[in-house]
Amino acid sequence: MRERIPVVTQHNSRGRRAAARGLWTGAEVVVTLGVVLLLLVVHQLWWTNRQARADARHEVRALQREWAQPEGEKAGEEGNEGQSRGQGGGDGTGGRGGSGPGTSGDRSSAGRTAPTGPRRDQAYAVIRIPRLGLAAPVAQGISKRGVLDKGYVGHYPGTAQPGRTGNFALAGHRNTHGEPFRYINRLRRGDRIDIETRDAVYTYTVDRTLGQTGARDGGVIAAVPRSNVKPYVGYTAAGSYVTLTTCTPEFTSRYRLVVWGRLTDVRAR
Repeated sequence: MRERIPVVTQHNSRGRRAAARGLWTGAEVVVTLGVVLLLLVVHQLWWTNRQARADARHEVRALQREWAQPEGEKAGEEGNEGQSRGQGGGDGTGGRGGSGPGTSGDRSSAGRTAPTGPRRDQAYAVIRIPRLGLAAPVAQGISKRGVLDKGYVGHYPGTAQPGRTGNFALAGHRNTHGEPFRYINRLRRGDRIDIETRDAVYTYTVDRTLGQTGARDGGVIAAVPRSNVKPYVGYTAAGSYVTLTTCTPEFTSRYRLVVWGRLTDVRAR
């Protein structure tokens, strides 16, 4: 009888090492991607808010200091101020030292037309909402880089200026970059919205809200605001209105949340 010799089969250790290296590399990539995503989230939800809020507070203080100066001193400093603040393409209008937002300019002694309103991306007013503890600059335009991402509230071009007949329409971020309109969904009928300018404080009283409408619903910022998507919501008569708009639901930009108010008081500064 022939004796059988046992055969020992050795597994390929080189292949196992290669597989282990592959798994380790894959794990490192996954961890790295996770850290990068976490840093992006922290940047968006924490750092942009921190930076924008600081910039907005600084601008509010700067406006208040500017308004405290006599008109003559303000006019003498306007040229220097314009280089560092309110930058952006000019649109043929002047700076904060004009005859007030939305008013017609007068002829100066040199025969030139005086400023008639704020420049694009220029902060020229302050919005205060006591219920929300909000105080933020209002700038001309709604560009992200020049206005909204700085923590400012943006004024829709073509809509009325504070206190004027028509609709003073505003936009602000609900999440990130200072998120000044984060909690406007908490506003209720009778709440106060103050708009401060160099010349006056305009008080609007919250009157109506629209919890959700389409992002292209231009009717909500019309001179007589009324939703095009939900035409039973809004107004039918001319007046002096304020409109606050922001994105909804939170962390999306699919729809718009709208708050409306009527002008109820004007106080000279």
